Amino acid sequence: MTLYSLLDLAPIIQGGTAAETFRRTLDLAQHAEAWGYHRYWLAEHHNIPGIASAATSVLIGHVAGGTRRMRVGSGGIMLPNHAPLVIAEQFGTLESLYPGRIDLGLGRAPGGDQNTARALRRGLGSSGDTFPQDLQELRSYFAPASPLEPVRAIPGAGLNVPIYLLGSSDFSARLAAQLGLPFAFASHFAPDYLLQALALYREHFHPSAQLEKPHVMVGVNVFAADTDAEGTRLFTSLQQAFLGMVRGSRSELRPPVDAMQWTAAEEAYVHRMTRCSAVGAPEKIREQLAGLIEDTCADELIVTAQIFDHSARLRSFEIAAEALRTLTT
Repeated sequence: MTLYSLLDLAPIIQGGTAAETFRRTLDLAQHAEAWGYHRYWLAEHHNIPGIASAATSVLIGHVAGGTRRMRVGSGGIMLPNHAPLVIAEQFGTLESLYPGRIDLGLGRAPGGDQNTARALRRGLGSSGDTFPQDLQELRSYFAPASPLEPVRAIPGAGLNVPIYLLGSSDFSARLAAQLGLPFAFASHFAPDYLLQALALYREHFHPSAQLEKPHVMVGVNVFAADTDAEGTRLFTSLQQAFLGMVRGSRSELRPPVDAMQWTAAEEAYVHRMTRCSAVGAPEKIREQLAGLIEDTCADELIVTAQIFDHSARLRSFEIAAEALRTLTT
C-alpha cells in the first residue's frame, strides 16, 4: 500500500503577506487531514520572497496545534544551518506537545543562497561536509540519556523522534541506507537522479531499530483541476517561479498566465526541473500518479503544489487525494 502525504512550501503570493500564508497553511492542513493525507511536512527555506516557512519548527507547531491525528513535520530542516542540540530541543518540545505525531526530515543543503548561509552562521563549523557527524550528534540527543551526560536535550532525550533523510543525489540515499532510515527524494524540483538514488538506497539498505525495510518517499507536483486546460494554466505559477530562478529574479508566487514567455533554452530547463509533475483533470492526474508509483515503487508519495489561488490549491489537493485513494487501497 502506498501512503500519500503533503509538502507545503507555505507560498507567499504576489500582493499577499506571510500572515495570510500561515492562515491558509492551517486551513490546508485541516482539509488534508479530512482527505486522508498521512503526514503534512513544511520545508525550511531562507531569503526567498515566495516562501514563508523559514522558522519551520514554529510553523510545525502551528499546524500540529490545529490538527488532531495527522503526522506533522519537516521536509526538511536543513541540518547545516543549526546546531544539532538546538534541533533536538525544538523537536523534543514539539514531540512533548504532540506525542506520536512529529517527524524530523533532514536535508544538507543551505535552503538559500551563500550570503544567506553565511548570515545563518554556518561558518561556526557545520556544513554539508560535516552532515554525517552532525546527524550522529543529533540522533544521540534523542537517545535515553544518563544524568551524568555533560550535554542533554531537555526536552528531547529519550523521545526517539523519527528521522527521515531528504536528498536529490546519491549522498543522502547512501547515508539513509547505511543508517537504516527512511529516504525522501526531492523529485518535485530536482528529478534527474530519482531512479538511480532509489536503486542505491534499496540495494544498500541495512535494517535498523527505526526501520526494518526500505521506505521510499517521492516528491511530486500536482496541479489538478476540473479540466486539463485549467490544470495547465495553474501550473504556470510554478513554471514562472523556476523561470525566475534562471533569470535571477525571484519574487512572490505569481498568478497563472495563459502563455509563458520564455526562450527555448529556458523552456527546456523549466520542463526538465518540473517533469515530476501531474497536471490536468482528475483522470489524467490519476494516470500520471499511477505511472509514477509504477516507475518508482514508492512506499509513499509526498504531493506539493505552488498554486496562486487558495481555493484552487485546495481543490488540487482534494483531487490528488481522491486519485491516490483509489490507487493506494
